[in-house]
Amino acid sequence: MFTQIYSIQTVEEALACAEAGADRVGVLVGVPGGKFPCAIHEDEAGRIFEALKGKAVRVLISVADNEEDILSQTERLKPDVLHLCANFEGDADFREKLRARMPEVKLMEAVGIVDESAIEDAKKKAAYADLLILDSVSKTVPGVGAAGVTHDWSIDRAIVEAVDIPVILAGGLGPENVAEAIEAVRPDGVDSLTKTSVVKDGVILHKDIDRVREFCRIAKGMQ
Repeated sequence: MFTQIYSIQTVEEALACAEAGADRVGVLVGVPGGKFPCAIHEDEAGRIFEALKGKAVRVLISVADNEEDILSQTERLKPDVLHLCANFEGDADFREKLRARMPEVKLMEAVGIVDESAIEDAKKKAAYADLLILDSVSKTVPGVGAAGVTHDWSIDRAIVEAVDIPVILAGGLGPENVAEAIEAVRPDGVDSLTKTSVVKDGVILHKDIDRVREFCRIAKGMQ
């Protein structure tokens, strides 16, 4: 069971999360203070990815809205995984273009879990993606994720059983419920953003490293 921690904003946070047990560390490149939580400038993401070399799998959360911007940004930052979850959805053609330009980068597609229609969406994306992340859908944040709430885990379990690529479970997971979620879904990995962060007035300020450590400890104990 691997652990993924989003959204990191500084090199210090990234290294602390890796030390606390995070196998994968994700950053969202966008406009700081904009519509996406924890967005950071590309140059800061580059520093984070450089510092994490050999310490954790580095995930780029891209919220660009066109193919070329996403591919060019990925070339510049050289992550281990590209996560599409907002303004652009990939397909088999995009996967081939990514593979041609950066064969070492894996593609992770988000599946928003609203109802059972997500199962077919997951099957479609599993035909070309390397990984899936199953997440809740926010009423205030565009795309999939950053909702801070759970969803119907029975749908996730059906997806895990229907696809043959690794699946990460996300959506309102923290130390309090990650064991129950793993038991219900049996994913390959689990992800946490909101429930391992310090939040004030609805704004995510920074990671709570003690909660990150506890989240990772519990999840890894569920092998």
